[in-house]
Amino acid sequence: MCCTLNHRNYHTKLDGFSPVPQHVPKRGTLLTGKKHVAQRIPMLSGCIYETLRMKHIRLFWFASATLLYTLGVILWGAFVRATGSGAGCGSHWPLCNGEIIPRAPQVATLIEFGHRITSGLALVLVVVLFIWALRVLPRGDMGRRGTWWVLFFMITESLVGAALVLMELVGDNSSVHRAIWMAAHLVNTFFLMGALTLTCWWLAGGGRLYIRRHGLLSAGLGLGLFGLLWLGMSGAIAALGNTLYPSASLLHGLQQDFSPTAHVLIRLRIFHPLIAAVVGIYILGLAVFIDYRVLTMRSMRLVRSLVMLFGIQVLVGIVNVALLAPVWLQVTHLLLANLIWIVIMLLTAEALSQPATLPEHTRVGIFARPNRTRVRTR
Repeated sequence: MCCTLNHRNYHTKLDGFSPVPQHVPKRGTLLTGKKHVAQRIPMLSGCIYETLRMKHIRLFWFASATLLYTLGVILWGAFVRATGSGAGCGSHWPLCNGEIIPRAPQVATLIEFGHRITSGLALVLVVVLFIWALRVLPRGDMGRRGTWWVLFFMITESLVGAALVLMELVGDNSSVHRAIWMAAHLVNTFFLMGALTLTCWWLAGGGRLYIRRHGLLSAGLGLGLFGLLWLGMSGAIAALGNTLYPSASLLHGLQQDFSPTAHVLIRLRIFHPLIAAVVGIYILGLAVFIDYRVLTMRSMRLVRSLVMLFGIQVLVGIVNVALLAPVWLQVTHLLLANLIWIVIMLLTAEALSQPATLPEHTRVGIFARPNRTRVRTR
């Protein structure tokens, strides 16, 4: 193993804030041999190629590609729901209208059938990722464990999708039963994306998560994740109401929201922006707290990304209501929700893989005095 190492990659150990070994090679020195490899194990390198785990660089990029592809499949599924094409293949699964390949299909059939094909390919990619990880990663490796969860949630995702079709909870079905299943579908989707994100994190050299060690920080992050799940479920129900009961105007939609005779899916829409306001305030406070407690450059970038994405999401949500929830904006809204979930999962991994206690002179946030410095862990 050979790489060029810069001084900026030498900072702190993962298990504490003690300095690295005194013998630090000069800038540009080529490091080889077991001695130098051992020195690099406890450090978060600025270059992903400078960690031992990245000898499986192809596995990491394949997992990242699987994550992006799965995100595309999720967005296509939102398009299927928003266009009312979920019943395009009837109540048949895995067949489409009783056929392997539909003949003379309509537009709704093509949309639904395309979603099934892309979903099947996503399952194949996850199986390949799982087998690949079993072959090249040792037992007990966190990346290998992550692929187990990815495979599990991908299978449950497929089963939930099949259940929606077989129980005819698609198309124009407006039952509360369907709303519950849609919320469960959203939760499983977030779990799948979270498992894929953490797997990529571990394959890139990320450390083990120490949940019990961090106490208050772990509880705060857990509550934030639960809040985002709660917000996502309310958003799934609100989107379903917008699809089944479109409003003629903004004023008409507000009147429906507060009408006691309106359908339950319409009356539930009003709770989504209220939940978004509560969760948004909490996420902002959590971001400030994490930025104060976790002293790495990566955490600072993730905190800023989280706050920025959440702000954009709020603006998109307002425009979505004003424009009466067009299909393209519903898909954009879901895209931002998944990006927020990915970022907060990475932030959680970064925070919980760090030491539990920090020296007082290094406690700093982006809102603190500029004379304090951070640990650089790009």
